[in-house]
Order: sequence, then C-alpha cells, then structure tokens
Amino acid sequence: MLKRKITQKMIEWKRSLTIKKKALIIKGLRQVGKTTSVLDFAKNEYENVAYINFTFNKSLKDIFDSDLNVDEIIRNLTLRLKDIAFIPYKTVIIFDELQECPGARTAIKLFMLDGRFDIIATGSLLGLRGYNKGKSYEIPVGFEEIIEMYPLDFEEYLWARGVKEEVIDYIKDCFNKKTKVDEFINNELLNIFKEYICVGGMPDVVDTFLKTNDFNEMEKIKRSLLNSFQDDFGKHLEDSGDTLVNNQELNKIMTVYRSIPNQLAKENKKFMFSQVKEKGSNREFGDAINWLIEYGLVSKCYNLKSLELPLEGNKIEDCFKLYFNDTGLFLSLLDLNTYKDIIDGTLKVYKGAIYENVIADIFHKLWKKLYYFNKTFEIDFITKFKDEVTAIEVKSTNGNAKALKELITNPKYNIKSNFKLIYGNVGINPSGIVTIPLYMAFLIN
Repeated sequence: MLKRKITQKMIEWKRSLTIKKKALIIKGLRQVGKTTSVLDFAKNEYENVAYINFTFNKSLKDIFDSDLNVDEIIRNLTLRLKDIAFIPYKTVIIFDELQECPGARTAIKLFMLDGRFDIIATGSLLGLRGYNKGKSYEIPVGFEEIIEMYPLDFEEYLWARGVKEEVIDYIKDCFNKKTKVDEFINNELLNIFKEYICVGGMPDVVDTFLKTNDFNEMEKIKRSLLNSFQDDFGKHLEDSGDTLVNNQELNKIMTVYRSIPNQLAKENKKFMFSQVKEKGSNREFGDAINWLIEYGLVSKCYNLKSLELPLEGNKIEDCFKLYFNDTGLFLSLLDLNTYKDIIDGTLKVYKGAIYENVIADIFHKLWKKLYYFNKTFEIDFITKFKDEVTAIEVKSTNGNAKALKELITNPKYNIKSNFKLIYGNVGINPSGIVTIPLYMAFLIN
C-alpha cells in the first residue's frame, strides 16, 4: 500500500478529539486514495469499524431523511446491513461517498453531541453536490474538521519509488544549507522527477507504473480516469427535480476544460476568455471555472498588483491562470507523445507549460495558494517562504532568468528571497539568484 501524508493528519485529528468532538471530513478529487487511506487508518486505530458506502447502499439514504436520534439511526442501519456493529467508545463510523447522502452529513452533529462514536467521512464534490434545490440540508458547522486530499506529491512518490528516508533527509539538509547535492544522487533524483512529471500522482496510475514500468499501460489508466471525470461533469450537473443534465452548463465546463492546455502552451499573461469562445467573458464562463476548481481538477494562479504580504490581499481577481492539479493527467490531455521527450530531455512543444504546471501542481499539494507577478516582466510564481515574499522562476533547462534578476536587483520591489528551479544543482550566482534542482520545489514549504 502507498504511504500517504494524510495518515499523519488523521492521527492528529484523533488526538484532537480530547479537546472537542469533531468528525473528520476528507474531500478531494475522485480516485486520489481517500477510501483506502481511511480504511487502513481505521483498522489500525480502532477496535471496531462501521463502514457505510452511500454509492453502493443507496437505499440507506432515507434513514437520514427523518428527524431521528442517534439510537434510531443505529437501529435502522443494523436492520439493513449485515455484519455491522456499533460498540460505544470503541467504534469509528466511516461515511464513504458522503456527497451521495446529504442527510448523513446533517446527522454528524447528532453523533458528535452524543459522543459515543467517532466519524470519518470521505467525499468528492462536497462543494458542488449533495444539497439540491428541492430540499434543504444543514451543514454541521463547528462539528467538522475538513481536510482536502490530493494525488501523491513528489515526496510521496519518492516513498513509493523506495527512496530511503536518509536520502530525502540529505537533500532537505542540502536545501536548508544551500550546499550542492552529490552529483550521483542529484542526477538520480532529477531522473525520478522527469518520471513523476509523466506519471503524476493518481494512486492507480502510480501503482500500475511501478509494477509494470510500462508507459502504455500507465496511459490506459490515465485515459480511463479522465473519461470517468468527464462522465462526472454530467452526472453532477443534474437539474433540481429530475435527472436531466444541465447541458448548457456542461458545455461551458467542457469548453473551458479543453481550452486550458492551449492556454498554457501559448504562455498567455492571463487566462483569455476570448480563446475559450469569441467574445467570451468571465460572466459567461466564471461559474464553469469555479466548478472545475471545486471538482479538484484545476487551480487558479492569481496575478499580484504588488509584492507585499499578505499576498491574498494583493491578488487581482480577474487576472489569473489555470493549472491542472496533476501534471500526469495534464500530459494525457495534450494528445502528444511527450513521455519520451521528457525522459530524454528533448521536449520542445509545451515545454514551458509542462514545467510551470508541475511546479504549480507541487505547490498546490503543499496546500499553497498560487500567485504570479506580471508587470513589465513576469515571475512564474510568488509565494511566502520563511515569512518573506519569495520569487520563483521555473526553467526546463538552466537558462537565464532575466526577469528574476531584474526583480531582485530593483530596490523598488525589495525582494530578498528567491529560487530559480533548474535541471542542475544547488548554487548562488553573483546576482544573488539561488538555484536549486526542480525536484526541490516540494521543500519550499
């Protein structure tokens, strides 16, 4: 089984129950490993596990549609499910695919006030579906701890590849001290990073590749995932009161979705609605973009009007780029045979888009908000690191970073912290630009 960082977050949540009783809600894109991680944690940490999957047990929904108490809910669940038990103070209840039963989410408050059982719920699309217009359901504010789970980040991929903790600790030490990494280790990790760009972090894709080393088999899994996501677009756009898909909204989502690779390839200064549709606008496509963000496929990277903390207060709302949250899936959307070119280092088409996207992907998986800066020059990413505004340039080779040099040498901006991510080693040039290998991006945390 793949080692995931979410396990540590679940351990921290279980410890926090001594302070206040809250259910843990793990949300995220489909197939990122939510159920697998939760079941493994529950079996290791609890004497008894009561697992309820609302996708496979749709008939259970009506149990939560009445004004019941905890004892009545438990009684009705045990009447319908075999081999399930609720042992007070020794049981964790798992509500899997919570978005399929909004009434169960409302019932969380009852369980938390009762106090006899812990609850972990998993769900996709919790911000999009589950509270239809025909019926109002209460969200148990104050009784949930919500964590978003993502595909494997680069460190998790290193674990999956069997890279020893001693090696990871060593590169962390090199990053902190700004010392060169041993050339053999550096080259090996750069090669693994190229592999990660191609594979991405979806657990089934990672598992398939590591078992087969077959890019074609891996690609089949990715294509299958992308097809299932597109099926979801329609499934979760049902109009209230019937099962008809809102075709107008679906078409907008698909149009935006298909435009993103070309938008990134053209290295636009911002997302161009005119490239989605002639005379397109945020008013027409804004909801479609927000839908894709809530679904978990893409993230917004906002342009900043000034380089001051807090960065969120200086973002320009209507000036942004969109990046895919898993670069492996992004490559499969390009409809290009790019794997060989990435591994061989001969990539030309989409080169800038792919390398910017993988760094955005890494930052997103660090729970970082994404920003960039474009005035008379453009800086790929701006972030907060060690309480300082930090400028980041991404290079697919080891090219010049004219924009970064202009930024850090101009006293107007007063930027002291910077990184240039390259296919190379750690170093500091005379201009004060700090170079680090691309794979170290996950350490800018």
